[in-house]
Amino acid sequence: MAGEKIRTGATRMILMSAPNGARKMPSDHPALPITASDIARTAAEVCEAGASMIHVHVRDKAGAHLLDAAAYSQVTQAIRREVGDRLVVQITTEAVGRYTAAEQIKLVREVRAEAVSLAVREIIPDEEHEAEAAALFNWMLASHVAPQFIVYDANDLRRFHALRDKGVIPFEEAFLLFVLGRYSQAGTASARDLVDFLQVAQERDIWSVCAFRDLEHKATVLAAILGGHARVGFENNTLLPDGTTAENNAALVRSAAQEAVRFDRTLATAFEVRQILGMG
Repeated sequence: MAGEKIRTGATRMILMSAPNGARKMPSDHPALPITASDIARTAAEVCEAGASMIHVHVRDKAGAHLLDAAAYSQVTQAIRREVGDRLVVQITTEAVGRYTAAEQIKLVREVRAEAVSLAVREIIPDEEHEAEAAALFNWMLASHVAPQFIVYDANDLRRFHALRDKGVIPFEEAFLLFVLGRYSQAGTASARDLVDFLQVAQERDIWSVCAFRDLEHKATVLAAILGGHARVGFENNTLLPDGTTAENNAALVRSAAQEAVRFDRTLATAFEVRQILGMG
């Protein structure tokens, strides 16, 4: 099956662009997109550079992180006007200390996006939240909304597997994001942290990786070699492999695409991503 090919690294590699995130502002980089029109223009650029998915954050009028169905609908429509269906649009449910699990779940149901990222420790913080999360996941499965489950360390990944075995998470082949480091501890992470995840990962896991600052490039190279996928972009990093500042998000995608080709990976198209993730 397609997912199994991807895990072995024999064929397609998914490149996702994360162009803005929840924290950075244009003062951090003038090409960081905030408005719907800027995000849509960036979507066209990263699509041309080789990305097949885009991980989207929206902001309020003051530039603060926002989970809002109307804002997500607006930005998704703007992206579709620019690229049609050539990018899988993934919305975030990241809490950033502002939103509860219930508010995150409400957002997913209201937006009905084609893809959603969900941090396991946020959406299911404890056993009391399992039933509500399970209801959401079963709704997503029936509605062909593709989740990406974010895990921050090997213990997070073990808990994800336990929840899947328990039936709380009904996705047999799950798309996972291994996060190397934190915003506040970016300098303490290393490429070896990926080994900790892979020692716990199961054969049926479809995994991707993201990292901070200069570690992003190393993590992308390892993903290309080891059969994973990668998320790159200004959300976590603005530097090219040589240490210079990237002109825009597309430059980071182009760099990642070159690594995929260098290690005999073919870039997945959005159509192929939808097949791999069982999006119908």
